[in-house]
Amino acid sequence: MSDRVLIFYGSYRSDRQGIRLAKFLVQAFAERGADAELIDAKAIGLPMLDRMYKEYPAGDAPPAVEQLAAKIRGADAFVFVTGEYNWGQQPGLKNLTDHFLEEWFWRPAAIASYSAGRLAGAHASVAWHGTLTEMGMVVVSSTLAVGGIGHALDAEGQPTGDGGAALTRAFPRFADDLGWWAAAAREHRARIEPPY
Repeated sequence: MSDRVLIFYGSYRSDRQGIRLAKFLVQAFAERGADAELIDAKAIGLPMLDRMYKEYPAGDAPPAVEQLAAKIRGADAFVFVTGEYNWGQQPGLKNLTDHFLEEWFWRPAAIASYSAGRLAGAHASVAWHGTLTEMGMVVVSSTLAVGGIGHALDAEGQPTGDGGAALTRAFPRFADDLGWWAAAAREHRARIEPPY
């Protein structure tokens, strides 16, 4: 059975560099047999959080929120592609995730961070770890961190230079870790109803 992997990206900037990493991940997971889909917060355009999905009466959530809730519930695993804004999380990606809660439960998540500089989004990665855990996901220990994003991947998400080579070498372990937890969680959910 192929894993259904949602890859979340949240930059709203006009010159988005991290979309290169998101494209790379969609292609790399697909090449491994996963059903991978990019969820681009800017393209979906959710409003600033006023009300969580669960707070709408059944059938009254905006269509984009309803559709995304169904995709999240149907996924086996999640990848959060995050840049770093002033040592913190991108607001667009955080806003998207906060619209949901129970939909995330009992599935693994992985973090892929990036920046134009050498720290590769490490501060954002650390911040996301606690957030995703609080939202009911198991965050896998493997991470991807891409510094010099504009030189490591081209506009189509193809690896270039030393940074791209390092990303290509690191990806299999990252994907294996996420895939192991996705299979474990899926099989356990099929045998035992989650406790809440």
